[in-house]
Amino acid sequence: MKKRFLITVAALAATFSPMAAQAQTRELQRDRQDVREEKRELNQAKRYGDKGDVREERSEYREAKREHREDWRDYRQKNRNAFRGVRFNAPFRYRTFNDGVSIGSSYYAPRYRVSNYQNYRLPQPGRYQTYVRHYNDVLLVNIRTGRVVRAYRGFYW
Repeated sequence: MKKRFLITVAALAATFSPMAAQAQTRELQRDRQDVREEKRELNQAKRYGDKGDVREERSEYREAKREHREDWRDYRQKNRNAFRGVRFNAPFRYRTFNDGVSIGSSYYAPRYRVSNYQNYRLPQPGRYQTYVRHYNDVLLVNIRTGRVVRAYRGFYW
């Protein structure tokens, strides 16, 4: 009797834990969509509106970006094990990279690429872009130019 109960409880837990993760993912997707919508409205205000419209849309856009960033940080804080990186060995030393810096192709070689960026709730990289692990940081790199598009410092615990 106890064995059957434990199996049932385990099956229910396995069923509901992906649902909770999906709900969090949907919330982050909605936030991302809100950010895109606010950016679109800001661009329209720049094109057709007056200074007051632009100022108002700019503040709404910044607010939407801030909320999305906070939600992502909350997810990261609640799911620390998902961001626990394995030991990282590289033939080069650690350097801090800022956005816009050009880096050598050895830094974004296929062995350092992060292929499961969806698991970390990172936005989909654009064309010719890839996520790369650099020690505990993650870099979004344009592989055609070697420029760092975005640096996520201290990404892995």
